Amino acid sequence: MSDKHIERSADPASQKMIKKAEEENIKIAWDRYDAMQPQCGFGELGICCKICNMGPCRIDPFGEGSQTGICGASKDTIVARNLARMITGGAAAHSDHGRDIAHALILAAKGEAHDYALKGTDKLRRLAKVYGITVEGKSIEKIAEELGEACLAEFGQQHGELRMLSLAPQRRQELWRKLGVSPRGVDREIVEMMHRTHIGVDNDYKNIINHGLRVALGDGWGGSMIATELSDVLFGSPEPIRATVNLGVLKEDHVNIVVHGHEPTLSDVVTDAVKDKELIDLAKKYGAKGINLVGMCCTANEILMRHGLPSAGNFLQQELAILTGAVELMMVDVQCIMPALSSVANSFHTKLVTTSPKCIFPGVEHIQFHEEKALEIAKKIIRMGVENYKNRTKQRVNIPPEIKGLVAGFTTENTFRILGGKYRFTVRPLNDAIISGRLRGAAGVVGCNNPNIRHDWAHIEMVKELIKNDILVVQTGCSAIACAKEGLLTPESAFEYAGEGLREVCEAVGIPPVLHVGSCVDNSRILLILSSVVAEGGLGDDISDLPVAGAAPEWMSEKAVSIGFYFVASGVYTVFGTPQPVIGSENVTNYITNELENVIGGKFAFEADPIKAARMMIEHINKKRAALKLAGVMYEKTANAKA
Repeated sequence: MSDKHIERSADPASQKMIKKAEEENIKIAWDRYDAMQPQCGFGELGICCKICNMGPCRIDPFGEGSQTGICGASKDTIVARNLARMITGGAAAHSDHGRDIAHALILAAKGEAHDYALKGTDKLRRLAKVYGITVEGKSIEKIAEELGEACLAEFGQQHGELRMLSLAPQRRQELWRKLGVSPRGVDREIVEMMHRTHIGVDNDYKNIINHGLRVALGDGWGGSMIATELSDVLFGSPEPIRATVNLGVLKEDHVNIVVHGHEPTLSDVVTDAVKDKELIDLAKKYGAKGINLVGMCCTANEILMRHGLPSAGNFLQQELAILTGAVELMMVDVQCIMPALSSVANSFHTKLVTTSPKCIFPGVEHIQFHEEKALEIAKKIIRMGVENYKNRTKQRVNIPPEIKGLVAGFTTENTFRILGGKYRFTVRPLNDAIISGRLRGAAGVVGCNNPNIRHDWAHIEMVKELIKNDILVVQTGCSAIACAKEGLLTPESAFEYAGEGLREVCEAVGIPPVLHVGSCVDNSRILLILSSVVAEGGLGDDISDLPVAGAAPEWMSEKAVSIGFYFVASGVYTVFGTPQPVIGSENVTNYITNELENVIGGKFAFEADPIKAARMMIEHINKKRAALKLAGVMYEKTANAKA
């Protein structure tokens, strides 16, 4: 037996399931990755074009042969168009999430979706002001309906600016307007990008990339922010909560139900459905002790943040959960759901159920979700899982024991309260800690997993290096799950891994050195936190002045590209692990990793080694501190000794 399982993942639970897949000759993501080698070099460099039917055209990266496509498009144009379409695909996915949440809010406000309540009334009133909606003399339901309609209108809006842009620092807003990248409407910018990148339209690589910034801003400050903020209105704002993570959360003596995907409209209701006495009694009738609901990927983060339900893992663990032989049913909605799940599920007794009309699997049972019948549909699906328990083959059950505790549920609002106290709702202590040098700065480490790098390893090593150097880390999505499995998301971890300054801050307010702020759509929370830090004063007057950085060390999806671009467009230095497919164009690569900083205040860097990447982020943070003329880092010698 080879040691591939160790090389493929840093997580012991995942290693065991990868080894089991090898033993049983069940092909999973890593095997399919190996089968693709060598991957298309033209595609990796971004210099192949399939936009029209004259091609596909490929540009020789060594300068021999044709240096334009059949239509005359240069490698700069081809690379920029391919990258722009990646931004657009990611923005469309996350923004569609926001559209669905707005639709659900309207139905709940009208009383047509009876299984939902308007739980976040304080946030509802604050958002109403952002959208210019008067609240005096109106019922909560009326305010919610008007807010939902106002948000929904922003998707097709043709003129003006998205309302959430007003929450950014004033100087940032002015820069966006000057550059002409303030999004008019979410869909407006997405459609225009598809037009610009059609054959025979835009072929200036800088112009294409600049509109990519506009598309991405429509995601981060539009669709994604709408999704996050309205989810807080509909389901309630998360609060810090303890939970558990990794494959060990599956229970051998329970019916195991896994919710996987991204949208909380169904998963939030499922948390109520599994408490149904009739379903619990049915599970016991079949010999189970109860029903165990766990999450996978970003749906896991949604139900973890608000309900403290356990997470079975991140993107590359979706097949591994089924390999335990203990999953009765996995229900999926949209995004990051591998088509291979159906073949892996067919190797076991596991039922796979799709719930969204946007995500249908051939040969897989589809039960379409409707908000108006949310609880009824949720119970129907749970019942299928309960009734499948009797089909489990006990001899094939192999649940890795690995499990870790974590604290999640941090938001823009409760972070203020934790730092400033109940009567001092402020981030002033955070600013003061950075100004004094107790904290060097802050970093957002987010993004996916990818078989092209050892599973979880880059997230873990990067975050350890950052917190060792007194940098407070904020995380979302699969990255947060990776570090949670390593034990980095507990207050106690500060004593083992954090530098002295960060440890003092964590100890003073009782927080972990790594803050979990939600699913990948919740990166918008990070934007609002950064804007609030600027507004508090003492650290410049724009996000680009702050000693902060971002990273996606194991990125995989188009959504990650859109997220990266809206952070760069907001003024944040952002490091990706493997390069985006732009290396085939020296001009495009130079523009986004160098020149763009002088245009928009942020830029990209590419570095696969997570320690080197972390040190690049630290160097950038140090430069920002120097530009602000801040005091030296309080415990610099200690940090250097640990390094």
